Amino acid sequence: MTIARGIRCAATAAPDKLALLDSDGASRTYRELTGRITQTGGLAASRELDKGDVVALIAPNCIEYIETVAGLSERGIIVATLNPALSAEELDGIFRDCEPRLVIAAESVALPDPAPETLRLGDEFERALAAAPPPPPAPAIDERESFSIAYTSGTTGHPKGVLLSHRSRCLLFAAMATEYGCFGRDDHFLALAPMCHGAGLAFAFAPLFHGGRCTLVYSSEPDDILEALADHEPNGIFVVPTHLHRLFAAEAGLLERYRGRHRLRTIISNAAALAPALKKAAVAYFGEGLLHETYGSTEGGIVTNIRPADLLRKPRSVGTAFLNMEIELRREDGSIADSYEPGELFCRSPYTFNGYLNRPEDTAAAIVDGWVTVGDLAVRDPDGFITITDRKKDMIVTGGMNVYPREVENAIEQLTGVAECAVVGEPDDEWGESLHAFVVRAAGRSISVDDILAACRSALAPYKVPKRVSFLGALPRNASGKIMKRSLVDAAADR
Repeated sequence: MTIARGIRCAATAAPDKLALLDSDGASRTYRELTGRITQTGGLAASRELDKGDVVALIAPNCIEYIETVAGLSERGIIVATLNPALSAEELDGIFRDCEPRLVIAAESVALPDPAPETLRLGDEFERALAAAPPPPPAPAIDERESFSIAYTSGTTGHPKGVLLSHRSRCLLFAAMATEYGCFGRDDHFLALAPMCHGAGLAFAFAPLFHGGRCTLVYSSEPDDILEALADHEPNGIFVVPTHLHRLFAAEAGLLERYRGRHRLRTIISNAAALAPALKKAAVAYFGEGLLHETYGSTEGGIVTNIRPADLLRKPRSVGTAFLNMEIELRREDGSIADSYEPGELFCRSPYTFNGYLNRPEDTAAAIVDGWVTVGDLAVRDPDGFITITDRKKDMIVTGGMNVYPREVENAIEQLTGVAECAVVGEPDDEWGESLHAFVVRAAGRSISVDDILAACRSALAPYKVPKRVSFLGALPRNASGKIMKRSLVDAAADR
């Protein structure tokens, strides 16, 4: 049970059917797609890559992304899907963790020096593919083995590699087809979200696994999204709240020009909570019966879904348990919380992760007797609908991207003019949350907002750079000396 095998089965049924299309006009039939997957296997063999080796893939969404992940994972090679917005310094730390034998990167990606052996996408990559001999037979693969590593920041400020298995993704794709009704053989899905993240990768691969069609759109601008919906006529799309916010903040003339010019049957939103007003705007514009809101994590997969019929009736809820998903809300002593009583959310399903790479203690904390937790708190009403009341401790979700404050704080506290720093999230109409850094200057030192932002831009991906910086004489602490971030969140709201 692998992604590549699912695509090959689809190709057997309809080899000349269009499988992949992008907004730049490139395309692949299923015959062409499986041919490229085979070529990628040949490239891996020519580089003497073996089962269990890691290859880092660092690129924006592109057709080659799908071919590379499928072709390498078919040979048991684990693909670390890394965000192309990461800085060279951030990538260096991840390389030290996963030790890739090969890096495949877009030309625009700045790599650390020295870097592992690297192939650049484009002419260099195409020459290597063309020169590779036919691959030997693929090795036997246990479907429970890991096929990819998705990196998510950790509470210590160091990224954690989330190990995902072949089986978890394939079973998730099947559940998605059943639940969302837009991943069948005759369906067409529009993929916007970055494939370097678990959700973006899943929503791009699911239509291909089932023999449908996937169109990649490389822009998240409202006019480009609306034009793609009108021109390509997909029946399904995955978005994060930032997409919808930008869409409904666009000029009225643009929205009216494209009103009704779509054939969507399903809109799926994930990554952060949708504000009730945004839900109403989406339903009013696209029509009733389309919008689903899901809750999940890279570690747990899709955990809940609220269907269109319940979306406005339960405006703060993320729905009920996803297919084949068990959920328990537990008190601190491990007992089950009552209705409306907050508890830590634990989930158990075939979609959960294999653990964190090189982090046995973190894995043991996240997987408890087969149940997975990422530290989110939630309540469940008597009808079974779940509402998230708090997220992973301190984590900020900005534009659908997860940011742990410690990573940003580390970058700021390296500056000689900074004594200490605390970063919190504050509500942001466009991004869901934005980062606000509270900084205490070192005694006798002078440092400006511009100095801090320049250092962040140098060391961090753009989405991790604070939108606001405030200076304090001291950070608020409790009796045990712990920084009271709740006080800073309240202070940010008052400013």
